[in-house]
Amino acid sequence: MPDTAFPGTALPDTVLPDYGWLFSRTRAGRARGPGGARTLLDALGSPDTRFQSIRVIGTNGKGSTCAMLEAGLLAAGLRVGRFTSPHLHAYEERIRVNGVNLAPDRTRDFIEWAKIHASDAAFFDLTLALACQVFAEDGIEVAVMEAGVGGRSDATQTLGNVVAVALTNADLDHTGVLGSTVAEIARDKAGAALPGVPLLTTAVGEALDVVREVAGEIGAPLLTPRTHSELFVLPHAPWLEGAHQHLNAALAAATLRTLGHGDGIEAALNARHPVRLERLSVDGKTVLLDGAHNPHATRALARAVPHADVLLFGNLARKDTPATLAPLLPLTEVRVFTATGDLATPPQELADRFGGAALPDPAEALAHALALTPVGGTLLVAGSLYLAADVRGRLDRL
Repeated sequence: MPDTAFPGTALPDTVLPDYGWLFSRTRAGRARGPGGARTLLDALGSPDTRFQSIRVIGTNGKGSTCAMLEAGLLAAGLRVGRFTSPHLHAYEERIRVNGVNLAPDRTRDFIEWAKIHASDAAFFDLTLALACQVFAEDGIEVAVMEAGVGGRSDATQTLGNVVAVALTNADLDHTGVLGSTVAEIARDKAGAALPGVPLLTTAVGEALDVVREVAGEIGAPLLTPRTHSELFVLPHAPWLEGAHQHLNAALAAATLRTLGHGDGIEAALNARHPVRLERLSVDGKTVLLDGAHNPHATRALARAVPHADVLLFGNLARKDTPATLAPLLPLTEVRVFTATGDLATPPQELADRFGGAALPDPAEALAHALALTPVGGTLLVAGSLYLAADVRGRLDRL
């Protein structure tokens, strides 16, 4: 990053980014909304106005949709940025330029600048500002920008030069922040709409009714599979498995066509994305990794995986863990519960209530779950992106 943007931050290449400082910038006690991110972006000279943005919003499916859009835009010959969260193994996965993760030295320089100029800013706002600065400096033409939580109330609402808003769906999650009903959550997400900017969605039912109402109030053209079926049609199924991925792919395809990049659809359909029904083989056993972490996601997962020999499950306590687990219970009676950190639902509570083994340490839980899985059988890992990432990392090292 240029010295004009981050004066006095030059450090030797051997110095690693101060991730500890960055990760400690939690939003606790800070107001939600786009205000904090806007202050940061203004301090950096409004880099978000120097490229086009596609905002991707929804309860589930945002990451997969972003991966498809990135692949499609790259195939269309554009210079593309991608901003997503959370990361699985390295912070720099959150910010990609032309399919390549951010270099850690750029993270390091930004953190040193932020310590001086934005010490009270929240983690997500800081990461969004870093992404915009990188995209502007690197001459990105179009950036695929995944919202964090919500739509109108999310930091990405501050982005300038938004050319499309893609809303995957709206269902119960983050109820303490967005509202306790599907309608309330859909209203917040649909509030990301902008006058005259296409709002594309594969939402259904009550959520779609709310999205249609909000789009009308704001003056955003609403594009859905029912109103514009020709935009959402797919030439074949996507590489990513599950009926829910067909919807994500249809949304990505419609967005590409709307923006004049339909020649990238084939690449979009062939996009990969980790821990979305990702299949690994271990000693003749199949391990299915999925980040499903709320009831809407696990219902979709259960439809895609009607049977497993063993379930390894962990969920954050702030989630509705019983409702998240419920769709997976019929898949198998052999269950291993583990913890995804200090904020996890206690595994013993789940074992006592639903039956199974409780092993708080993920490494021990994985070893036990694999031992219970027969050769030729399937171990399903779900409940948390953090758990899926932890298991993925351990299996990669085997």
